[in-house]
Amino acid sequence: MQYMILIYGDEKNFALMADDPVAQKQMYAAFTQYNHDLRGTGVLRSGGELKPTHSATTVRVRGGKLLTTDGPFAETKEQLGGYYIIDVPHLDEAVKWAARCPAAQGGSIEVRPLGMTPDTL
Repeated sequence: MQYMILIYGDEKNFALMADDPVAQKQMYAAFTQYNHDLRGTGVLRSGGELKPTHSATTVRVRGGKLLTTDGPFAETKEQLGGYYIIDVPHLDEAVKWAARCPAAQGGSIEVRPLGMTPDTL
């Protein structure tokens, strides 16, 4: 079963890390190891880091009219910063991998099963 591991954290804390190269290097080293572990066990399907929320565009269609808004849909304390898609036998295993994600130490990790898409039916 495939699960998405959604990584949430406060963008302000990440931006502050730009002024601390040692902390930044440590964080990227932790993610590099996590990526290596996911790949090494064969569970990783894909993943990526997202650009900051100010680069987002929210799209809506209302009454046949396209509406776009700069930024994310809602303001929150934590922003979606990245994701992994893993393939593991069950939710308990996905939760174990989510707990190992370096971002779990200061942010939150959402684990969500992926549904069927029309091309996989």
